[in-house]
Amino acid sequence: MAQTKKKDFYSIHLVIGIGIMLLFRYLPFQLPCITPIGMEILGIFIGTLYLWTTSDPIISSILSIFLVGLSGYSTMNEVLTATFGNPILVQVLFLLTAINCLIENNLTEYCGRFFLTRKICLGRPWVLAFFIMLGSMLMGAFMGGFTPIFLFCPILYDIFETVGLKKHDKFPTIMLILVTVATLLGFPIPPFMGNGLALISNYASVTGNMGTVIEINNAGYLLTGLIHATVCIVVLVLFCKFVLRPDTSKLKELKMETLNKNPLPPMSLRQKFIAISFTVFILILLIPSVLPTHPVGRFVKANTYGIAAFYVFLLCAIRISKKPLMDFSSTMKRFSWSTYFLIASAILLGNALTNESTGVSAFLNTVLMPVLQNVPASAFAVIIMILTVILTNVCNSFVIGLLMQPVIATFCMATGMNSAPVVSMMILFVLSSAAITPAASPFAALLFGNKDWLKSGEIYKYTTIFVVIELAIVLLISMPVANLLIH
Repeated sequence: MAQTKKKDFYSIHLVIGIGIMLLFRYLPFQLPCITPIGMEILGIFIGTLYLWTTSDPIISSILSIFLVGLSGYSTMNEVLTATFGNPILVQVLFLLTAINCLIENNLTEYCGRFFLTRKICLGRPWVLAFFIMLGSMLMGAFMGGFTPIFLFCPILYDIFETVGLKKHDKFPTIMLILVTVATLLGFPIPPFMGNGLALISNYASVTGNMGTVIEINNAGYLLTGLIHATVCIVVLVLFCKFVLRPDTSKLKELKMETLNKNPLPPMSLRQKFIAISFTVFILILLIPSVLPTHPVGRFVKANTYGIAAFYVFLLCAIRISKKPLMDFSSTMKRFSWSTYFLIASAILLGNALTNESTGVSAFLNTVLMPVLQNVPASAFAVIIMILTVILTNVCNSFVIGLLMQPVIATFCMATGMNSAPVVSMMILFVLSSAAITPAASPFAALLFGNKDWLKSGEIYKYTTIFVVIELAIVLLISMPVANLLIH
């Protein structure tokens, strides 16, 4: 009975989404400056946003690409070439493959165990909480979003049961929520992979279509993200310890044997080689931001989108004990096609929406500038961050990131304000604060799905508190840091 109901809702959502895509252009009103092509693209965009939130992101993304190809915006061949021939999407393909290689070789488990078994954690529950959050943040950033949640939560369940903490007790509730919050803090940090890359690249396209390409400095963005996440973790741990004050007395007797239960064997040569090579690969991607005028920096920048492909080639070509470091066919079995197609369609729709032929940029300028023209630059950044945190928790965070970018670009270009720090902080914040409702992000949905250990009311309460704290940190610390590091 339940399965039939779910299938019916899926079909209804699909029909509604397709209806919006096909029929929006025929609405009996005209938006200022929007052309007939713009109405077509706007309908496809709104329908895609609806299906991303309510349906399968793969099929909705594929459909949106197909419908843009049928629209008056461009020909099918040009749309397919612009989408799947986009070098950013090529980089995403090979980066996701490389990350899967880390997971397949259990490097995530070694990373998680490292943070969990620091001797300084013994007898210090909040130090343990800090290291678990730090590990979740870094793994969420560089080893895949869901990895730390699936790694740390089962370990925490075992620790809680060993020391006598029960399900729905205050400390287990707070700690499990903090793992997800820390993972979200790490998720948008890398500027060269995932949703962070998609939004950064989309902003370059948005501003390019408006006349001036704004490129965000990768090293500055990465450093800002790391500082923001680390400050948030420290403040959240201190807030939980001194304000929320859950009972942690049972954890003070925790033994290293419990933390290191089921110890891992020493890392093999293969695992060490992959770990070191991945670190070198990440550092190479940052060279253009650190040495922009050096010949090496210029060379890496000119070939950035192909470096990931060469790295995957090396992983497949280099053999240890007669086996390649990465078995490509085996690794691709866990490939995140939903992420791939979501980014593909997002880049295409972002380019189409801000193209001069649609009139969307002119529409935003006409509507927003009378409202925002007297707003000071500092107040504008505050307004953007408050709008971001509200909207991202009632809709998909990636979608809100896409919608906020033309608003930021329009205001900043009209006023002469440097938009790079604002949009960078918006990207970091829109993706990291999506925790309060199940619709905000897949991470939040996973949190609300943990009915065995967590109550929905407690999730709403604590995530709201934690996100408000993050907003305060954004406005007081992270935004000034972004202004300093990102130009």
